[in-house]
Amino acid sequence: MRRGAQLWRRHRLAILGFGLALALVVVFAVRLTVAAFYWSDPAHRRIPPEGWMTMGYLARSWQLDPAELAAHLGLEPGSARGLTLAELARARAIPEDRLLADLAAALPDLVKAP
Repeated sequence: MRRGAQLWRRHRLAILGFGLALALVVVFAVRLTVAAFYWSDPAHRRIPPEGWMTMGYLARSWQLDPAELAAHLGLEPGSARGLTLAELARARAIPEDRLLADLAAALPDLVKAP
C-alpha cells in the first residue's frame, strides 16, 4: 500500500485540518498582498472625498486615524463604520455636497496637525 493512502486512512482528520489551515493562510496572504499593492499606488493617496467612500477608506487614503476623522465630524469613533459619506450625510440630514466640501477643506489641516 502506498504511503499517501496509508496516511490518509490513519490521519484523515489531521490532513483535512492541515488543508483547511493552509487554505486560510493562502487567503490571508493574498488579501495582504492585494492591499499592500493597492495602498502603495500613489493614485490611491489623498483622494478628494466622494460620496461612495467610507470614513475608513478616506482615513486610510489620507493616512489619518479614523477616530480623528470621526471627531472632526462630531461622531463617536466607530459609529459610522461601514457607512458611505453619502449615507452619512443623509443620516445627518445635511446636503452631501456640504459634507464633502467640509471634509475637503478640513483634510489638509488634519494631516498637518501633530
